[in-house]
Amino acid sequence: MRKYWLMKSELDVYPWEALVSEGRTHWDGVRNYQARNMMRDKMKKGDLVLFYHSNCKPPHIAGIAKIVRESYADFTSWDVKSKYFDPKSTPENPRWFMVDIEPLIKIDNIGLPDLRSNPLLEGMPLLKKGSRLSVQPVPEEYFSVICTISGINNFETL
Repeated sequence: MRKYWLMKSELDVYPWEALVSEGRTHWDGVRNYQARNMMRDKMKKGDLVLFYHSNCKPPHIAGIAKIVRESYADFTSWDVKSKYFDPKSTPENPRWFMVDIEPLIKIDNIGLPDLRSNPLLEGMPLLKKGSRLSVQPVPEEYFSVICTISGINNFETL
């Protein structure tokens, strides 16, 4: 059964346009155990992702991507030159994992204020106080509402 996710990236670090230009990327650098566990254990090929720009004004959903490769070791954790280096992670015993995504559809920036003001999105994990995870689940009913707002009528076919 397909699942739905939200993945945050800072606009000045890795914007939606970079994903579109590259056509595919690995989602590296996640250094939160709860987010790591979701990526490692629950994300599956074919799952859909709301690509969310954080740390900008306003934060917003910029597009929908698809998981195209399931969890594998995040090799940036072994690179001493990487800002994601972790001396406790090794190729033999990786601590961190990543998935690959591809862009599907650009969304005309649905801002956080728009999301908060929509009563159909009340209870969405992103909108809960203190929700800071860079990777989080999105229940299907909320994903459907966001697609409807975006003019995507049949997201099941994505």
